[in-house]
Amino acid sequence: MTITFLGTGTSQGVPVIACGCAICTSTDANDKRLRSSVLIEAQDKTIVIDSGPDFRYQMLRAGVKHLDAIVYTHEHKDHIAGMDDIRAFNYFQNSPVNIYADFRVQKALIREFPYVFDGTGYPGIPQVIVHPINLSPFNIGSVKFIPVEVLHYRLPVLGFRINDFTYITDAKTISESERQKIKGSKVLVINALQKQTHISHFTLNEAIDFALEIGAEQTYLTHISHRLGKHEDVSKELPPNIFLAYDGLKIDI
Repeated sequence: MTITFLGTGTSQGVPVIACGCAICTSTDANDKRLRSSVLIEAQDKTIVIDSGPDFRYQMLRAGVKHLDAIVYTHEHKDHIAGMDDIRAFNYFQNSPVNIYADFRVQKALIREFPYVFDGTGYPGIPQVIVHPINLSPFNIGSVKFIPVEVLHYRLPVLGFRINDFTYITDAKTISESERQKIKGSKVLVINALQKQTHISHFTLNEAIDFALEIGAEQTYLTHISHRLGKHEDVSKELPPNIFLAYDGLKIDI
């Protein structure tokens, strides 16, 4: 199974237009972060976790030719806004794309994309098959997902453990029972928004402390805002086996 980081950034704390800061003007490709998402390529399935506003470009940039499913972590716009762009996959595959989402995410998708779900069958709209999920494990082909519930301030958000890989974004609080689901992962991905305290995201130090507790062989930090700093500089501050993820990074699990 291959994991590709389609995006490692976030809208949180980033100006609407380029601000001229060190990140915006950096020539390091690792500082060019689109909204957070990962591509999972298994033997029999191609799956994306979250389809944010950059989804179309991320698919083009990664050269994705086939898409079986999108799995959603939560309903915030930076994680669902690009869902409309699955229509290209509908066209070339001549089939719907499977969507895995909890009840709240389903409500948000219906609100944001009513024409997809209103039953009119208007030509060219995205074709989807919605699969409700909760905290119970589920399979997409041979790929088993174990949901991990975290809190994004007061909002429940789903992370996912897939074999020895765990992906979590938008976490601020993780209960002990959910931490037990994560322990034993060889590769952990966790959000690290910035260095300053934040109400709904792990800070860099909080993410490091969590990573050290879990003890994965490798931990990658994602959902990174401009406020965290440049990839090169922050990487020098990290303990062994903890790394800043970057767009285009591939991991074989």
